[in-house]
Amino acid sequence: MKKLMTGDEAIARGAYEAGVSYASAYPGTPSTEILENLSTYKEIYAEWAPNEKVAMESAIGASVAGLRSMVSMKHVGMNVAADPMFTWSYMGVNGGNVIVTADEPGMFSSQNEQDNRNYAKAAKIAMLEPSDSQECIDMVKAAYELGEKFDTPFMIRLTTRVCHSKTIVELNDRQEIAAKEWTKNPGKYVCLPAISRNLKKKVIRRMETLAEYSETTPFNRVEMGDLSVGVIASGVCYYYAKEVFGEKASYLKLGFTNPLPAKMIKEFCQKVDKVYVLEENDPYIEEFVRQQGCSCIGKDLFPLDGELTPDVIRECVTGEKAELIEFDSSLLTGRAPTFCAGCPHRGLFYRLGKRKDIMISGDIGCYTLAAGKPYNAMDSTVCMGASISLGHGAQKAFTQEGVNRRVVTVIGDSTFFHTGINSLINTVYNKSNTVNIILDNRITGMTGHQDNPGTGYTAKGEDTTAISIEGLVKAVGIRHVFVINPNHLDEVDDALDKALALDEPSVIITRWPCALKKFSRQDKEEFDSLFVTRDTIDADLCIGCKRCLGTGCPALYFNAETKKASINPAQCVGCDVCAQVCPKKAIRKED
Repeated sequence: MKKLMTGDEAIARGAYEAGVSYASAYPGTPSTEILENLSTYKEIYAEWAPNEKVAMESAIGASVAGLRSMVSMKHVGMNVAADPMFTWSYMGVNGGNVIVTADEPGMFSSQNEQDNRNYAKAAKIAMLEPSDSQECIDMVKAAYELGEKFDTPFMIRLTTRVCHSKTIVELNDRQEIAAKEWTKNPGKYVCLPAISRNLKKKVIRRMETLAEYSETTPFNRVEMGDLSVGVIASGVCYYYAKEVFGEKASYLKLGFTNPLPAKMIKEFCQKVDKVYVLEENDPYIEEFVRQQGCSCIGKDLFPLDGELTPDVIRECVTGEKAELIEFDSSLLTGRAPTFCAGCPHRGLFYRLGKRKDIMISGDIGCYTLAAGKPYNAMDSTVCMGASISLGHGAQKAFTQEGVNRRVVTVIGDSTFFHTGINSLINTVYNKSNTVNIILDNRITGMTGHQDNPGTGYTAKGEDTTAISIEGLVKAVGIRHVFVINPNHLDEVDDALDKALALDEPSVIITRWPCALKKFSRQDKEEFDSLFVTRDTIDADLCIGCKRCLGTGCPALYFNAETKKASINPAQCVGCDVCAQVCPKKAIRKED
């Protein structure tokens, strides 16, 4: 049977057909849908882990115990998972193990543009790069077979366009794979220095064998055509190149990219007059080509950043720019990204941004939007869990230099479980006095409403223990904890006043569900009104002061003709933040 699938869906399908039994991940665009789709197969145990390191270690454990396992993450997640991954390379698999990294050239929803092919090279792990959804299935299935044959975990490197583009795939039945027997073997799985020295030699020999295999694998292939131009490409860049050069070039398509096929590359380069190496981000392939003594054109012509789309390639090679429709750009209205109508973060940041003499240390999540207007309520964002630890360091520096400035940190509930807990422990242990705000919107919001340890549900929708954030922060030594409804501005102000008056660390938990969430039974029981009302503006009372617009709610707009504010009833969910800032009480509940 044939079906249209995204790359993420196809990765999950490949795992199903390959007989995978265990999968773990932490959500992150563009990889999120892999685990979501894996969870739909009853034959696969699939779980959301608190972070990528835990997901990696859990998948390693399943492999050691004899099951085929998968772990998936976005590119920055591999930074978190790298610690166990490097040693896992030394150990080798029992049941096959595939590590999926979804890189993001262009940084559509990420804080950096790192190229995780470098991780495969550094960790000495075999790597495959699919170009479309069918290759996602084929390469996943091959990775398990080859991984068990060569005793190596396999990395599959995707990019956003492969993850989210759809192509036709052919579906096959699941191959039921019996669990491999686990036998006690400390010489393989206990990485003490004396053991690891021998394992490193094994890894070196394994890479030599895999290099020989890369010369013959069908995932690396030559398509000879016009000999005046040769193109070496991997991933989606292969299709970009075909769109630009068509039949006027020869191609070396690389799908098995660590280790790379030295002999094949040299022979291809000798057959063509000019070689272009097309790859997004780092000159990973280009550097290897040059190491083989072959001349090529790569990052000296093509950009080191962004996506290497056909338009970009064409302009670099020929100087021709894509023809665009001409229009009057002065007619465009700038639209900054903002919180959704009814977002529980709005009230908190509306009040926090008005505080003076504070630094606000932010984290990764929807709430990072608070950095922009009208809130101007975030001063730093680095990575998952960094807000609390960065804030701790900044507060220590201000105090040491005698600067009268307090640090407030903000972090989401899922991000707190991810790596914020460690940071808060550091804050308590080292006697900081930061104010730490945990935004508990009852779900992992930014990546599309995945469950986390605080929601009470697993990835498969099963009931589980909901970990109490309040109880957790008290357990690590926080003595002052304030749980508030962030839609009530007086509660926000009161909690901030009390926390900033303390000379020890404190935690404020803002607890209200995401406005877009499908509310659980627990949500309905806990919260008295879940967006069942909406607000309206009495035009007779409105004086057009625009104070309500300062809350940044997209449901609010100003009528230039009437000089009055209005509320779009299709967007409003009745959070009442705007009503609390109106000086004339012109905003009220709609009947």
